[in-house]
Amino acid sequence: MKPILLDFPTEFTTDRLLIRLPKPGDGKAMFEAINASIEDLKPWLPFAHIDQTEEDVEVNIREAHLKFLKREDLRLLVFLKETGELIASSGLHRIDWDIPKFEIGYWIDSRHGGKGYMTEAVQGITDFAVNELKARRIEIRCDTKNVRSAAIPERLGFTLEGIHRNDSLAVGSVTVLRDTSVYAKVF
Repeated sequence: MKPILLDFPTEFTTDRLLIRLPKPGDGKAMFEAINASIEDLKPWLPFAHIDQTEEDVEVNIREAHLKFLKREDLRLLVFLKETGELIASSGLHRIDWDIPKFEIGYWIDSRHGGKGYMTEAVQGITDFAVNELKARRIEIRCDTKNVRSAAIPERLGFTLEGIHRNDSLAVGSVTVLRDTSVYAKVF
């Protein structure tokens, strides 16, 4: 079956969160979350080094919406159920529908860090991938120095399968290599 023919929900909830596909109009809230978190994001994420306007972020949201519909990449935005406020970006990336397997990526608005929201979101996304998408493998990869990011798969019982040494350039560097931790769950 071609992935574009797969039908599955575009949103779901956890105890405190609404998690859904990006929609046109989400760019403003995403722009604000990025700007509030930019210094925390810069060591880990390449996009944090790009000077983006609100319009640029809206274009990116709309492209992510299309990729979701085409089943090429499943970005998911995380909102507080109680207030509707956007607090994080996550998703299922590097998809292999034949297995199926996915990689979960994530970042949280710094104003909402340390409250367990990202752990709750990643657990919800894992459950969604297993129950709705029939995932057989889910990976989480992060820089070995990013201890806050690594704490999430460790808390959720992912197995550290290995460390890819000198795996890529450190974010923002043209000479410094980084190591990448690879966590996984198989089903």
